[in-house]
Amino acid sequence: MAQIEIYTTYTCPYCHAAKDLLKRKRATFSEINVAGDPVMRSTMSGRANGRTSVPQIFIDGQHVGGCDDLYALDEAGQLDPLLAR
Repeated sequence: MAQIEIYTTYTCPYCHAAKDLLKRKRATFSEINVAGDPVMRSTMSGRANGRTSVPQIFIDGQHVGGCDDLYALDEAGQLDPLLAR
């Protein structure tokens, strides 16, 4: 199974939606909460090509984007192959 990292905050509805999709896919992931942590948010932004919004999702080290991007991958049939690596 792929290694998934998701940068989140507790109150972000898009973070919850992205995690819900991954859970429905039975994918395990590491959640990194950046709320109130400017150093971790800066690390996330650096990895996410300057994006500062959450969630930011990485699959096997590859940045796949945010919640909308994750759902778009799923709708295009491209998420399952990424998760199966």
